[in-house]
Amino acid sequence: MGGCILGPIEAASSAVKRARASVDLERLPAGATSLLTTRDVARLLRVHPKHVYRLLRRGLPGHRVGGEWRFSAEEVLPWSGARPSAATKVAPTGGDAPPASSSTAHRPALLAANGDLAIELILARMAETQGPSLGLLPSDRASGLERLRCGQVIAAGFHGPDVPITIDGQRLVFIHLVDRQVGLAMRAGIRVRSLRQLRRWRIASRPETAGVRSHFDEELRRVGVDPRALHAAARLLPSHCEVVCAVARGDADVGIASRAWANRVGLGFLPLCEETYGVLVEAAMLGDPRIVGLCEVAQSSSFRRDVGGIAGYDARDAGTIRYRAAEPPSATH
Repeated sequence: MGGCILGPIEAASSAVKRARASVDLERLPAGATSLLTTRDVARLLRVHPKHVYRLLRRGLPGHRVGGEWRFSAEEVLPWSGARPSAATKVAPTGGDAPPASSSTAHRPALLAANGDLAIELILARMAETQGPSLGLLPSDRASGLERLRCGQVIAAGFHGPDVPITIDGQRLVFIHLVDRQVGLAMRAGIRVRSLRQLRRWRIASRPETAGVRSHFDEELRRVGVDPRALHAAARLLPSHCEVVCAVARGDADVGIASRAWANRVGLGFLPLCEETYGVLVEAAMLGDPRIVGLCEVAQSSSFRRDVGGIAGYDARDAGTIRYRAAEPPSATH
């Protein structure tokens, strides 16, 4: 009888069926108390280590920690169809990611963000290479975090230095996309040499919940300008895009935005600071195929090249996953 060659999809499907049919509960590492490695999972499921990466695409729950995948037996075994006994249960250590809950497994395929150009590009690339997998829900930093907390989205855009470690007790990880310049976008003929001059211009700004607003207000206070007085007469708009469009139309003279958006519509730009921009997800969702797909695109050389070519963006660390272990409580006497 002639043989047949399986394509990538059929091979992955075959690997899933084989894994679910042949879990070996005796192959758990003796005395294991931490997340398992890729080789541990391969031995547990009786598949080749390369098949583990195919299984990730098919829904195998895993957690990206640094540059490597880690797995919890309490997640892998139910996924594979096996029921771990008390003797074979593996509990993650306090510093590892928590197991996925039923509430995270059914998160809407939405990313809450403010329309940053890096977000637009990564969603377009995901749609091109993987089919439509994530949609955009326009949100500033604070409202995006709230939507993530309430389970309305699977991920949220976040920028600035104070990346949260947890949200409602759930561990978070940060997927880095770019370092970006933010500052003042200006229409032709406007010269802003000092923030004190802004009182004479019409300002397009952002609500207090927007992360970029905190940078702007800090700079205003530094030069002795009261942010509340300045914003009392400003137009508060929901996104970088709407700010630069207002300036380009002549509805405002100066607006708070990223260099990338100012450059897109041909405006002048005065940089105020550089900040990190990326995506927050719950640690338990790192094995979700939608998040795996986002990470794969972010880590690709083509994404780094294209997004790094946008004015005001540095994409050398795109796709880096930052995961901070919870710090133990300090001893009190």
